[in-house]
Amino acid sequence: MDTRLPAPAVPDHSAELDAEVAARLRLAIGRLARRIRLDTEPGLPPLQHAALATIELYGPLRLGELAQREGVTAPTISRVLAALEERKLVIRRHDPGDARSVLVALTVQGTQALAAVRSAHTAMLAARLRRLTSDQVLSLGAALPILELLIEDDPDRSRRP
Repeated sequence: MDTRLPAPAVPDHSAELDAEVAARLRLAIGRLARRIRLDTEPGLPPLQHAALATIELYGPLRLGELAQREGVTAPTISRVLAALEERKLVIRRHDPGDARSVLVALTVQGTQALAAVRSAHTAMLAARLRRLTSDQVLSLGAALPILELLIEDDPDRSRRP
């Protein structure tokens, strides 16, 4: 009896195809994200919006954790949080598990601001989708689960310094 594990499946596409698709996808996603930000009323600067969304997703976070998740330095995230605190969108509170640490959490106003920005971005994107045919919108809908896989955290990334 053969007790070896089966070999992992080999993708049936080439590295050249992967590189071409990656380049086009990066450009399209980047430009679309920029259009979304530019075509809606200014609500929150991108990093403030991202910080609020990350806090909402992961719950109250330490400053260092938030900086790491956003890929910025501690001084940068401190400035972002100061601006968010000034607008009363986040609140800092002591970490019950570590008296030396502070956790940052959303306020009710922060949750509402995040919802308003998302609503404006969604409305703008929905208006752009109306320029497409029904088949094109269905194709985009069918591709969403694949795109959502691409944005999941890489398990290997958590082990990197």
